[in-house]
Amino acid sequence: MSSNPVINWVALTPILIVLGAAVIGVLVEAFVPERYRRNTQLVVSFLAVAGAFVAVIAQWKKVGDLGYAVVLKLNEQAAVGTLFEDRLAIVFQAIVLPCALFALLIAADRTATGEGAFAASAATQPGSSEEREANRLGAEQTEVFPLMLFSIAGMLAFAMSGDFLTMFISLEVLSLPLYVLCATARRRRALSQEAALKYFLLGAFSSAFFLMGVALLYGFSGGFNLWNRAYLEASGQELLLIAGTTLVLIGLLFKVGAVPFHSWVPDAYQGAPTPVTGFMAAGTKIAVFAAVLRLLGGADNSNTIGWSAVSLYETLKPVLWIIVIATILVGTVLGIVQRDIKRMLAYSAISHAGFLLIGVTAFFGANAAVVSATLRGQMSEVGFAANIVPIAFYLLSYGLASVGAFGVITLVRDRDEAGNILGEATAIDHWKGLGKTNPVLAVCMTVFLLSFAGIPLTSGFIGKFVVFAAGVSGGQTVLVVFAVLASAATAFFYFRVILNMFFRQPDPATSVTVASEGYAGVAIIACAALTIVLGILPGPVLGLLS
Repeated sequence: MSSNPVINWVALTPILIVLGAAVIGVLVEAFVPERYRRNTQLVVSFLAVAGAFVAVIAQWKKVGDLGYAVVLKLNEQAAVGTLFEDRLAIVFQAIVLPCALFALLIAADRTATGEGAFAASAATQPGSSEEREANRLGAEQTEVFPLMLFSIAGMLAFAMSGDFLTMFISLEVLSLPLYVLCATARRRRALSQEAALKYFLLGAFSSAFFLMGVALLYGFSGGFNLWNRAYLEASGQELLLIAGTTLVLIGLLFKVGAVPFHSWVPDAYQGAPTPVTGFMAAGTKIAVFAAVLRLLGGADNSNTIGWSAVSLYETLKPVLWIIVIATILVGTVLGIVQRDIKRMLAYSAISHAGFLLIGVTAFFGANAAVVSATLRGQMSEVGFAANIVPIAFYLLSYGLASVGAFGVITLVRDRDEAGNILGEATAIDHWKGLGKTNPVLAVCMTVFLLSFAGIPLTSGFIGKFVVFAAGVSGGQTVLVVFAVLASAATAFFYFRVILNMFFRQPDPATSVTVASEGYAGVAIIACAALTIVLGILPGPVLGLLS
């Protein structure tokens, strides 16, 4: 006889806060007068993300003491559709939320003339009389804030996913708002809508791969959960297990832009509103890598290492190596030839996905080694401290730099021959002399680019160092050597931007920085400061994550 389900509502607090705020944001759009709508949305959004972050921190010590908690139980067992509150979930939620808060600040910013990054009315046809009328009336698309909150809630749930059902639902809650947000750019709207359509269609394909993989794994194990005993007892050579795991990984690797599932990244990054690009670059990577780690290593619990059979690791290892090498190579080589700064940062994001996958591969191998030695009770400490913490720190440093860099791009604008200010100056040549015309923005952008390049005294250097060290410890030395060489090559396209900003004369006829309400400035300076602090004093954060 089945009993009533037991739900750990406290563990769901961060998700409930953000989801509740998103629903309130929808009601605000329906009932609050237009002149008060934007400010109301800003207050609701900022308070929700800040409150969710406080809730995560409040749970930090409890999770550290208890190890893990199952959110949904039935008959004293984890029910289908459950979530895990464990160290993996708490750490990645604590990384997502600050990046999301800074992205919200940048999305909320407007120029001194009241122009934001989003279309006045996204439903109007580009170039139509309706669009011109909406711009003339000063209309604002404030629906972007609840959409961002829904996506943030999906990211938080993704990090906690306890089985394939919650993983898929979280993936779609994360992705669907992003498809819409990509189509809402104020300028170059046709390009924005094209980017959104490509992202949506390819995202649908990735979801199909994911679901097909889940179907095969269900056929193999008879369940949706990640801790099924069929995985623990598998030899790793079963066709359904290999094919299912591979297809699920394809669905997840699409979201982080790993090669050959990367074709959407440059177009989506270029066409989306720039604040959305930064939000997508940081938040999606953080959430999806949390799910990948859970898939390949299980939850923070010695009985959930379903994916770590040695033979399965050995079977998938060549495929993972090919993906890592191809991702780093494509991101590096194609990034060098880009002339658009958003596309350059898109290929940079692809190469960073390859660097992170080295840590993931090491984590998978470390878990396999622990299982082979029948030391499952040691897995959580070995896997977490040696592999998950470096990946988490790397994602934190990358997320801050990405949000900050795209925030800077929102404030650097093109000019036409009549001197009218246009959209973002995405052509790298138009960044000439920024260090002379706006040294604060130029210095902040330099900090972010140096962090991407992995230059010492930035958080990016520490992130690459700890991930590469984990890779060497996990037997991925060849991949690490290749990544170090590629990282040196990527420095070329970062330093090209720095060279334009500080060692070229400005051309006021082509670009200018714009004054804004200041939200973006706060986010940019905060991201730059944290990037430097984490590069100089990484110890406290690394210790806290451990």
